Amino acid sequence: MKKTTAQLFPVIALGCSALLYSITSCSNAPEAPPVTVSITCDDKMKYDVKAFEAKPGQKIVVTISNKGTTPKLSMGHNFVMLDRNVNVTSFLDTASMQAAHDYVPPEMEKKGVIAHSKLLGPGETDTVTFNAPFVPGEYTFLCSFPGHCTQGMKGIMTVKS
Repeated sequence: MKKTTAQLFPVIALGCSALLYSITSCSNAPEAPPVTVSITCDDKMKYDVKAFEAKPGQKIVVTISNKGTTPKLSMGHNFVMLDRNVNVTSFLDTASMQAAHDYVPPEMEKKGVIAHSKLLGPGETDTVTFNAPFVPGEYTFLCSFPGHCTQGMKGIMTVKS
């Protein structure tokens, strides 16, 4: 049986419609530009940035620079972004025993720590890239070198839609 163009037209149109629908329905929503945060710290045990905001899932690029002069063994600094469900005091207690891991407990790297830098000595800089959590709320970032967070080396990332 021969099919005429008139008989094939509905089949072709249906196929093209399905293809067009699948292409347009799979497109991603436009992404927000990354949040870029530059944090400077020194021997005074303070971050120069105390807070920043992000949208759920937004890419974040944090660059931390140690402008101090005291050696890393006695005054190293890092950046640790914690999940909002982490007890900061318990984290710091555990971290204080983890000098070999830049004061970031390995068991918390997969659950509890969203991102972290290396431990920085004088004149060193590190950049950390991560995505903001999808759950809105306040997330603590801190320096986990013993005693630094309690002296004020901490801040808040607020995730809001």
